Amino acid sequence: MATYVPQLKKMYKEQIIPALTKEFGYKSIMQVPKLEKIVVNQGLGQAVADKKLIEIAQEELTLITGQKAVPTKSRKDISNFKLRKGMPIGVRVTLRGDKMYEFMQRLVAVALPRVRDFQGINEKFDGRGNYTMGITEQIIFPEIDIDKISKIFGMEITFVTNTDSDEEAYALLSEFGLPFKNAKKKAAPVLED
Repeated sequence: MATYVPQLKKMYKEQIIPALTKEFGYKSIMQVPKLEKIVVNQGLGQAVADKKLIEIAQEELTLITGQKAVPTKSRKDISNFKLRKGMPIGVRVTLRGDKMYEFMQRLVAVALPRVRDFQGINEKFDGRGNYTMGITEQIIFPEIDIDKISKIFGMEITFVTNTDSDEEAYALLSEFGLPFKNAKKKAAPVLED
């Protein structure tokens, strides 16, 4: 009996590795950049006043990613925000392996096309081959029932690659289908230090 392999994982092995090897001239497939993990994070500043928001966000993020979300806690006291060290102020999920590929496929094929007036995503990398995009509404994911939500939350999705080159990471994520604004241009912008 054949085991299930996510479509993007198969695509990475069969199409993306040869395409990137041709583009960058790698000598070995071990040099080809890989997507290591995807971190989905929601910061909930309002949770200081309303503790129930953390539970709601945790349930929604678990539904969206298919993996249990964990609360993130504050690291220090900030009196102006009535925040004490150790208070839950957000939720996050770290996806690896098959769940990571499944989430990315749903994000690219289903969720992003549901964004109103979508023009593509910015191509601003962090200088170390990682990319973070912001989403303003969690309702773009079909797993969320619009009738049942009490509050609209935004989230950050970080794609962590094993390369330090923004250019190689841009090429990898473009091959995976992330809709960058200037997709015709193949190389990522060179960041000056």
